[in-house]
Amino acid sequence: MIRFVIGPDRQVVPDLAARLPGRGIWLSASADVIGLQSAGDEGRQKERQTGGSADRHLARAFARAARGPVSLPSDLSGLLQAALVRRISEILGLTRRAGQAIAGFEKAREVLRLGQTRLVVQASDGSEAERKRFLSGFGPELTVIDPLPGAALGRIFGRDNVVHVAVAPGKLAESLAVEAGRLAGLRNGSARAMGSARTTERATAPLNDETGANG
Repeated sequence: MIRFVIGPDRQVVPDLAARLPGRGIWLSASADVIGLQSAGDEGRQKERQTGGSADRHLARAFARAARGPVSLPSDLSGLLQAALVRRISEILGLTRRAGQAIAGFEKAREVLRLGQTRLVVQASDGSEAERKRFLSGFGPELTVIDPLPGAALGRIFGRDNVVHVAVAPGKLAESLAVEAGRLAGLRNGSARAMGSARTTERATAPLNDETGANG
């Protein structure tokens, strides 16, 4: 779920940290709910053919929840995805500095063997065969996420490219799992976005009253 509030100018404002003042409006982090606005050329063509009906429906739902007219950002899903990528990058940076994240095939595998891993982060553009080889021998209970490409992971860990990261248990790891689940939902919940069948199965709740306002 993602919380939104209505700003003083009646603009819908995403509140990913759920800390902004005001009555919260909660939506499922799902492409089915928020995704059309950044669905690419095909989505935009469909939207033109339907007269932007999906966006109008979303705006009307926000207006009902907010009890008044509202204004939506022009690319709400794209805005949310970019913000989640930044949050995930920041959290991974914190885990690295706290000594709770180990990058590299051999080092991360060793941490896995020692049972000191809450989840594994893999590059979204990493070789499928290499990713499977890294995970071989470990059970399906292992949480695997792949929200970032190798170059982005590399920047966090001071390298050109990183494919495998083992993250130790703790609050930071739990935050990573949550944010990656939200990002995956906005990316249509595809196999690539979710990382693998082992990715955290954090279900997005259905909307209440057609896009749901739960104060």
